[in-house]
Amino acid sequence: MSGPADHQQTDAAPVIVVGAAIVRDARLLAQQRAFPEQLAGRWELPGGRVEPGESDRDAVVRECEEELGVRVVVHDQVGPEVPLRHGRMVLRIYAASLTEPEAVPVAREHRAVRWVEATEIPELDWLDADLALVPHLCDLLPA
Repeated sequence: MSGPADHQQTDAAPVIVVGAAIVRDARLLAQQRAFPEQLAGRWELPGGRVEPGESDRDAVVRECEEELGVRVVVHDQVGPEVPLRHGRMVLRIYAASLTEPEAVPVAREHRAVRWVEATEIPELDWLDADLALVPHLCDLLPA
């Protein structure tokens, strides 16, 4: 006979990962991975996991400060949620702008940062999760 302690929860809420689609002067900020080795050189948006008790928007602000040394204002969600790792995680991208328009993002945890125009977005070697949102990222910028 099994009791309540014998059952594991199988419908746990997915871990939320957020990303920032930072736009300035009709360009999108992308950053190039330095590690792990199998992802090094590929491009992604700044972001990371939402910590317990933290809102999506607060996580976007924190991650941009940690990864780029800049503060951002978070706007609307961009595109749909992207399921990751067989639904155990979900990616949400938010439009964002720099609080100080002349601030210079620095690649603190990445190989490089780069401002890209709409025509360049599809040409970058994006991580698979971000690649799913490329059409929505292009829509943020004038063609």
